[in-house]
Amino acid sequence: MSPVRKAVIPAAGLGTRFLPVTKSLPKEMLPVVDKPSIQYVVEEAVAAGLTDILIITGRSKRAVEDHFDRNFELEHYLEAQGRVEMLRDVQASSEMADIHYVRQRDPLGLGHAVSVAKQHVGDEPFVVLLADDIMVDNSELLLSMLDVHDRYGRSVLALLEVDQNEISSYGCVDPRSRDGQLIEVQGIVEKPPAEDAPSNLAVFGRYVFTPDIFDALARITPGRGGELQLTDAIALLLQDQTVYGRTFTHGRHDIGQKLGFLRANIELSLARDDLAEQTRALIADIVAKYDIPIG
Repeated sequence: MSPVRKAVIPAAGLGTRFLPVTKSLPKEMLPVVDKPSIQYVVEEAVAAGLTDILIITGRSKRAVEDHFDRNFELEHYLEAQGRVEMLRDVQASSEMADIHYVRQRDPLGLGHAVSVAKQHVGDEPFVVLLADDIMVDNSELLLSMLDVHDRYGRSVLALLEVDQNEISSYGCVDPRSRDGQLIEVQGIVEKPPAEDAPSNLAVFGRYVFTPDIFDALARITPGRGGELQLTDAIALLLQDQTVYGRTFTHGRHDIGQKLGFLRANIELSLARDDLAEQTRALIADIVAKYDIPIG
């Protein structure tokens, strides 16, 4: 069985939830503290040993490519100014991985975006990481999913238990069996009404796929929202082979939503030695200014 070497990051979305800023700036470049959000996703992949990374882009996404490229003028300026630490941070983004790009010409959904990766991935297992979610867990979840794949040679989904009234916002799995954090999946449905959901296990934006997913993607037709749904391809894959899920409880920041984006900036600032004290003071000042009750 081939080891997993490649990661795919779909980043062709229009970012409509963050308009008007995303009219000119890709949502993946919105800063979380002092790094664009997509850099957190790339760093997660690299920390898990995945250094061959394909980013699926679309129109107006050139800034993503520029970020992971060298900027010799900026580097020369920082070096001349003796700003060694800042220079190191700038160079790190262009040296952390072997990053490739391919355009998704038509916005036909997540399933279509993943299918665009077929030529690059070839006949190998691979990881898909959605850029709307960043994980701050030292790649613990992704490494555990890769371990499940190594043991069973099958696709693995990241699963999060959510309130039943939230399940209609997610893909949802029907579990056949459960052994601790390992789930054997027997079914999957995209954004079911709460009363029809087979469980409260939501599919979250981390996947380890066997290359068989490409055959399934080639067979699906437009589903919910008129798009090619990755969930529908996973349902077809389940007809031919076992699919596993790995549950998790912490580390996720949903930056595809405005409040989640704000929360990520606050929490990650509080986790930084150089920003924690000032961030606490800022929060206390805001609480006092707006007379926000505590508790």
